[in-house]
Amino acid sequence: MRRRDGVFRRQARRRFSGGFWWILVGMAVLLLIVILSRERKSRSELLVNQRSYRHEKVMEGFNITEEMLSPHSMTRQIGDQISLAKALVVIAKESNNLQFGWELSAQIRNSQVLLSSAATRRAPLSIEESETAMRDMALLIYQAQQLHYDSATMIMKFKARIQSLEEDVSVLSDKSTKHGQIAAEEVPKCLYCLGVRLTREWYRTSTLQKTLPEGKVADKIQDNSLYHFCVFSDNILATSVVVNSTASNSNQPEKIVFHLVTDDVNYGPMKAWFSMNSFRGVTVEVQQIEDFSWLNASYVPVLKQLQDANTQKYYFSNNNDDGTTPIKFRNPKYLSMLNHLRFYIPEIYPALKKVVFLDDDVVVQKELSPLFSINLNGNVNGAVETCMETFHRYHKYLNYSHPLIRAHFDPDACGWAFGMNVFDLVEWRKRNVTGIYHYWQEKNVDRTLWKLGTLPPGLLTFYGLTEALDPKWHALGLGYTSVAAQTIANGAVVHFNGNMKPWLKIGMEKYKGLWDKYVDYSHPILQQCNFH
Repeated sequence: MRRRDGVFRRQARRRFSGGFWWILVGMAVLLLIVILSRERKSRSELLVNQRSYRHEKVMEGFNITEEMLSPHSMTRQIGDQISLAKALVVIAKESNNLQFGWELSAQIRNSQVLLSSAATRRAPLSIEESETAMRDMALLIYQAQQLHYDSATMIMKFKARIQSLEEDVSVLSDKSTKHGQIAAEEVPKCLYCLGVRLTREWYRTSTLQKTLPEGKVADKIQDNSLYHFCVFSDNILATSVVVNSTASNSNQPEKIVFHLVTDDVNYGPMKAWFSMNSFRGVTVEVQQIEDFSWLNASYVPVLKQLQDANTQKYYFSNNNDDGTTPIKFRNPKYLSMLNHLRFYIPEIYPALKKVVFLDDDVVVQKELSPLFSINLNGNVNGAVETCMETFHRYHKYLNYSHPLIRAHFDPDACGWAFGMNVFDLVEWRKRNVTGIYHYWQEKNVDRTLWKLGTLPPGLLTFYGLTEALDPKWHALGLGYTSVAAQTIANGAVVHFNGNMKPWLKIGMEKYKGLWDKYVDYSHPILQQCNFH
């Protein structure tokens, strides 16, 4: 009996302890549910507060009131009418319906007066006071719909108008370019006067007519330990600025040799000018292109092409093609062999190993001697690349519809600039670069690979043979666009490429001072020719 009671008590205790455990579990679950519900409620309240805050900030930023957001708001409806009416005013004027445009404008002013009055008294508009204005505006908007002032119709009209304006702009742009080209090709009176007076000095003063340098000067011309620069130009004063600016910014001007080539008309005046003036000890050699016996049509393809009657017609006739060729490519400067001499530098200076080529429209601002120690890594041409924008990649200059161009040249290859170039003449001769130039000129006899100029054949000739230089060596664009002041300040050479040369009246005034700095306007001959 006692045994049975002990068993019952043990079973009762087990049941009690098991039930108690489940009670604890239930209470814990209940507590967790309460905590989670409170957390959810707090999150919900936070989101509501955030939305309310954002709502208030948006309303504050846009100056919106609760009344304006109401679907029955008179203020909002009138505002919507005004916005639509303003667009219809533009369309009415474009359609030359000035009377209707005036009526819309008058009603817009009436509606704006209503809105202003409501804003001043800080009270919403009532239906009674806004009914007349809304009905009058609605009537005008309905009339606009009857006149087919819908968006689709007006989009078509605007597109036609835009196309017409674009055509007008194209015509005016072409005229502007043509007139700018003519202005750029004109020789200013003062430059013409300079040439005439220097010619007189050349023939009047026998000491100026030394055709060959003597002694140490002759040795310097072929001394590869010196710094050799070449310029090919018929502009005496521009060439003088190149020489003077280089000398003025050099630490050792006595080690600089300038090799100048001009034509027979300017040979005497050029010789006279550089004989009469000293440039801090710089050695200057002047040659005339007519003395190069190897420069003949049988050797030089471009010379043969330039003498061709069809080429002459292409440049000087107004009806030479379908009118798609840009006017800049018809500039008669391309008929001058001085422009193409850059591809024959090794023939002109057979004793030299390295030369820096400079255009006559550059100004030197820093020491250039480090250019001669730059490692070109086996390349022939050292130049500053101009492909920071897609405008200056190969596809801009060459005809990629031609299979020969497409097969040999990457259209996205980086373009580079003529005007300040380091040429390794040893590598040039080894790789027969002039022969490469001749090959492409012969292929372009019909002008299907590129139009004209020297940069496109240069890009072909030196493809894979050009070493990119630090952009600070050569800053471009001063003759046609605005250039950042910092770019100009950092540029060792600044280039007035474009029509607006600094010696012309059309030159950009803000850059002329960079060029004028190296012109001695007190020189007697410049004074006589009214240079200022």
